[in-house]
Amino acid sequence: MTRTAAKPLRAFGGALALLALASCATIAPRLSSPSATATVSAFEAAGRLSARRGNEGGAVHFTWAHAPDGDRLDVATPLGQVIARLRGDATGVRVERPGEASAAYADWNAMTRDVIGVAIPVEGLATWIQAAPIALVGFGVERDASGRVQVLRQRGWEIVYAYPDASAMRPSRLVMRYPDSEAIEVRIVVDRFEAGSAKS
Repeated sequence: MTRTAAKPLRAFGGALALLALASCATIAPRLSSPSATATVSAFEAAGRLSARRGNEGGAVHFTWAHAPDGDRLDVATPLGQVIARLRGDATGVRVERPGEASAAYADWNAMTRDVIGVAIPVEGLATWIQAAPIALVGFGVERDASGRVQVLRQRGWEIVYAYPDASAMRPSRLVMRYPDSEAIEVRIVVDRFEAGSAKS
Protein backbone atom coordinates (compact mmCIF):
# COMPACT_ATOMS: atom_id res chain seq x y z
CA MET A 1 0.00 0.00 0.00
CA THR A 2 1.27 3.47 -0.78
CA ARG A 3 1.97 6.01 1.95
CA THR A 4 -0.85 8.16 0.53
CA ALA A 5 -3.39 5.35 0.88
CA ALA A 6 -2.18 4.21 4.30
CA LYS A 7 -2.72 7.51 6.14
CA PRO A 8 -6.44 7.84 5.30
CA LEU A 9 -6.97 4.16 6.07
CA ARG A 10 -5.69 4.75 9.59
CA ALA A 11 -7.75 7.94 9.93
CA PHE A 12 -11.04 6.44 8.81
CA GLY A 13 -10.40 2.94 10.10
CA GLY A 14 -11.50 1.55 6.77
CA ALA A 15 -15.02 2.93 7.16
CA LEU A 16 -15.00 4.75 3.86
CA ALA A 17 -14.59 1.35 2.26
CA LEU A 18 -18.13 0.62 3.41
CA LEU A 19 -19.41 2.47 0.38
CA ALA A 20 -17.08 1.44 -2.44
CA LEU A 21 -18.51 -0.05 -5.61
CA ALA A 22 -17.93 -3.64 -6.65
CA SER A 23 -14.41 -4.94 -6.98
CA CYS A 24 -13.28 -6.87 -10.04
CA ALA A 25 -12.94 -10.19 -8.21
CA THR A 26 -13.68 -13.54 -9.79
CA ILE A 27 -17.30 -14.60 -9.37
CA ALA A 28 -17.78 -17.82 -7.42
CA PRO A 29 -20.13 -20.49 -8.79
CA ARG A 30 -23.70 -20.53 -7.58
CA LEU A 31 -23.95 -23.36 -5.05
CA SER A 32 -27.30 -22.87 -3.36
CA SER A 33 -30.47 -20.81 -3.27
CA PRO A 34 -30.54 -17.26 -1.84
CA SER A 35 -31.22 -16.49 1.78
CA ALA A 36 -34.72 -17.25 2.97
CA THR A 37 -34.68 -13.98 4.91
CA ALA A 38 -36.50 -11.23 3.04
CA THR A 39 -34.22 -8.30 2.22
CA VAL A 40 -35.27 -4.66 2.22
CA SER A 41 -34.22 -2.05 -0.32
CA ALA A 42 -34.05 0.82 2.19
CA PHE A 43 -32.81 0.83 5.76
CA GLU A 44 -30.99 2.67 8.51
CA ALA A 45 -28.16 0.88 10.28
CA ALA A 46 -25.73 1.85 13.00
CA GLY A 47 -22.83 0.03 14.53
CA ARG A 48 -19.10 -0.40 14.66
CA LEU A 49 -16.63 -1.23 11.94
CA SER A 50 -12.99 -2.22 12.03
CA ALA A 51 -10.88 -2.80 8.95
CA ARG A 52 -7.39 -4.09 8.39
CA ARG A 53 -5.26 -4.39 5.29
CA GLY A 54 -1.84 -5.81 5.93
CA ASN A 55 -0.46 -3.94 8.94
CA GLU A 56 -2.77 -0.93 8.54
CA GLY A 57 -6.19 -0.61 10.13
CA GLY A 58 -8.45 1.04 12.63
CA ALA A 59 -11.96 1.16 14.07
CA VAL A 60 -14.88 3.58 13.93
CA HIS A 61 -18.59 3.90 14.61
CA PHE A 62 -20.97 4.43 11.69
CA THR A 63 -24.53 5.46 10.91
CA TRP A 64 -25.66 4.36 7.44
CA ALA A 65 -28.87 5.33 5.66
CA HIS A 66 -29.33 3.29 2.49
CA ALA A 67 -31.99 3.70 -0.20
CA PRO A 68 -32.17 2.70 -3.87
CA ASP A 69 -31.46 6.29 -4.92
CA GLY A 70 -28.53 6.99 -2.62
CA ASP A 71 -26.57 6.50 0.58
CA ARG A 72 -25.61 8.63 3.57
CA LEU A 73 -22.84 7.58 5.90
CA ASP A 74 -21.61 9.36 9.02
CA VAL A 75 -18.34 8.09 10.45
CA ALA A 76 -17.37 8.83 14.06
CA THR A 77 -14.64 7.99 16.53
CA PRO A 78 -15.45 5.55 19.36
CA LEU A 79 -16.03 8.66 21.52
CA GLY A 80 -18.69 9.96 19.13
CA GLN A 81 -16.81 12.72 17.28
CA VAL A 82 -17.92 12.79 13.63
CA ILE A 83 -14.84 12.64 11.42
CA ALA A 84 -16.52 12.33 8.01
CA ARG A 85 -19.89 12.65 6.31
CA LEU A 86 -20.37 10.90 2.98
CA ARG A 87 -23.27 11.43 0.62
CA GLY A 88 -23.72 9.62 -2.67
CA ASP A 89 -26.32 9.30 -5.39
CA ALA A 90 -26.52 9.14 -9.19
CA THR A 91 -24.82 12.55 -9.47
CA GLY A 92 -21.70 11.53 -7.58
CA VAL A 93 -20.19 11.30 -4.11
CA ARG A 94 -19.36 14.10 -1.68
CA VAL A 95 -17.07 13.76 1.33
CA GLU A 96 -17.03 16.35 4.12
CA ARG A 97 -14.48 16.36 6.91
CA PRO A 98 -14.22 18.89 9.76
CA GLY A 99 -11.86 21.73 8.96
CA GLU A 100 -11.39 20.69 5.34
CA ALA A 101 -12.98 21.61 2.03
CA SER A 102 -15.51 19.08 0.79
CA ALA A 103 -14.34 16.71 -1.91
CA ALA A 104 -16.41 15.47 -4.85
CA TYR A 105 -15.99 12.26 -6.84
CA ALA A 106 -17.71 10.82 -9.88
CA ASP A 107 -18.79 7.73 -7.93
CA TRP A 108 -18.02 5.63 -4.84
CA ASN A 109 -15.36 3.66 -6.67
CA ALA A 110 -13.42 6.78 -7.65
CA MET A 111 -13.66 8.11 -4.11
CA THR A 112 -12.43 4.92 -2.50
CA ARG A 113 -9.50 4.47 -4.87
CA ASP A 114 -8.36 8.03 -4.18
CA VAL A 115 -8.97 8.10 -0.43
CA ILE A 116 -8.08 4.65 0.90
CA GLY A 117 -7.17 2.29 -1.93
CA VAL A 118 -9.51 -0.47 -0.71
CA ALA A 119 -12.62 -1.58 -2.61
CA ILE A 120 -15.53 -3.15 -0.73
CA PRO A 121 -18.73 -3.37 -2.77
CA VAL A 122 -21.55 -1.18 -1.45
CA GLU A 123 -23.99 -3.09 -3.64
CA GLY A 124 -22.83 -6.15 -1.81
CA LEU A 125 -22.92 -4.64 1.65
CA ALA A 126 -26.51 -3.47 1.26
CA THR A 127 -27.57 -7.10 0.90
CA TRP A 128 -24.67 -8.82 2.66
CA ILE A 129 -25.51 -6.98 5.88
CA GLN A 130 -28.89 -8.73 5.58
CA ALA A 131 -27.28 -12.18 5.09
CA ALA A 132 -28.23 -12.34 1.42
CA PRO A 133 -26.21 -12.34 -1.83
CA ILE A 134 -26.19 -9.69 -4.53
CA ALA A 135 -28.96 -10.54 -6.98
CA LEU A 136 -28.07 -12.13 -10.32
CA VAL A 137 -24.43 -12.69 -9.30
CA GLY A 138 -22.95 -16.14 -8.67
CA PHE A 139 -22.36 -17.08 -5.06
CA GLY A 140 -21.71 -19.94 -2.63
CA VAL A 141 -23.40 -20.32 0.74
CA GLU A 142 -23.19 -22.48 3.86
CA ARG A 143 -26.09 -22.64 6.30
CA ASP A 144 -26.43 -23.51 9.97
CA ALA A 145 -28.84 -26.08 11.40
CA SER A 146 -31.64 -23.48 11.39
CA GLY A 147 -31.18 -22.73 7.68
CA ARG A 148 -29.61 -19.33 8.29
CA VAL A 149 -26.71 -18.21 6.13
CA GLN A 150 -23.51 -18.87 8.06
CA VAL A 151 -20.94 -18.27 5.31
CA LEU A 152 -21.46 -16.41 2.04
CA ARG A 153 -18.89 -16.26 -0.78
CA GLN A 154 -19.36 -13.75 -3.57
CA ARG A 155 -17.19 -11.51 -5.78
CA GLY A 156 -14.09 -13.02 -4.18
CA TRP A 157 -15.21 -12.10 -0.66
CA GLU A 158 -15.99 -14.54 2.15
CA ILE A 159 -18.50 -13.26 4.73
CA VAL A 160 -18.96 -15.15 7.99
CA TYR A 161 -22.08 -14.35 10.04
CA ALA A 162 -23.01 -14.48 13.71
CA TYR A 163 -26.53 -14.05 15.07
CA PRO A 164 -27.61 -12.55 18.41
CA ASP A 165 -29.64 -15.61 19.44
CA ALA A 166 -31.00 -18.92 18.16
CA SER A 167 -34.23 -17.39 16.79
CA ALA A 168 -32.77 -14.31 15.07
CA MET A 169 -32.83 -14.32 11.26
CA ARG A 170 -30.85 -11.11 10.78
CA PRO A 171 -27.13 -11.19 11.67
CA SER A 172 -25.55 -8.93 14.25
CA ARG A 173 -21.92 -9.54 13.23
CA LEU A 174 -20.11 -9.94 9.92
CA VAL A 175 -16.48 -10.82 9.27
CA MET A 176 -15.53 -10.14 5.65
CA ARG A 177 -12.26 -11.34 4.17
CA TYR A 178 -10.66 -10.77 0.78
CA PRO A 179 -7.40 -12.56 -0.14
CA ASP A 180 -5.56 -9.68 -1.81
CA SER A 181 -1.76 -9.33 -1.92
CA GLU A 182 -2.28 -7.73 1.49
CA ALA A 183 -5.25 -9.60 2.96
CA ILE A 184 -8.24 -7.38 3.74
CA GLU A 185 -10.46 -8.09 6.74
CA VAL A 186 -13.50 -6.04 7.70
CA ARG A 187 -15.48 -6.68 10.88
CA ILE A 188 -18.93 -5.13 11.28
CA VAL A 189 -21.07 -5.17 14.43
CA VAL A 190 -24.66 -4.09 13.73
CA ASP A 191 -26.10 -2.43 16.83
CA ARG A 192 -29.25 -1.19 15.10
CA PHE A 193 -31.02 -2.11 11.87
CA GLU A 194 -34.36 -0.56 10.89
CA ALA A 195 -36.10 -1.27 7.60
CA GLY A 196 -37.67 1.58 5.68
CA SER A 197 -36.74 4.80 3.93
CA ALA A 198 -34.29 7.00 5.78
CA LYS A 199 -35.34 10.44 6.95
CA SER A 200 -33.89 13.32 4.98
